[in-house]
Amino acid sequence: MVIRRSGRRTLTLMSDVSGPPPRQRLRSLSGAFRVERGRGAEPGSVTVFVRDPDGVTVVRAATADDPPEELWHGLRGVSAHDLDQPGMLAALLVPLADAGVPVFVASTFDADLVFVPVERRDAAVGALRAAGHIVEP
Repeated sequence: MVIRRSGRRTLTLMSDVSGPPPRQRLRSLSGAFRVERGRGAEPGSVTVFVRDPDGVTVVRAATADDPPEELWHGLRGVSAHDLDQPGMLAALLVPLADAGVPVFVASTFDADLVFVPVERRDAAVGALRAAGHIVEP
């Protein structure tokens, strides 16, 4: 079990994984997004739809009416990876946690999507690049 301290947080990552975390290539998604409970989203504007026993979360394209402080920037892994490949998401989230950047994450068979607050975009990109990841505009 790997335990890593980040400020006041303790992150428990995984067990029995050797070697450095996998470096990844990420691409910025165009436009800004809004993360909200699943209400009122137009079908064409939905980027992510997640349902759990307690409700629905939607990530949708932002509109001019959305408050700027509630907008998120999206990053998408460029290439898919096997679902049984350990450490892929942790390799992205640990540098962001170390930099104090909040995230909302969704994963598919094709990519991991990592959303960060728009005002923290530069800090997020810097942290990911410092960890060895390639972040394309």
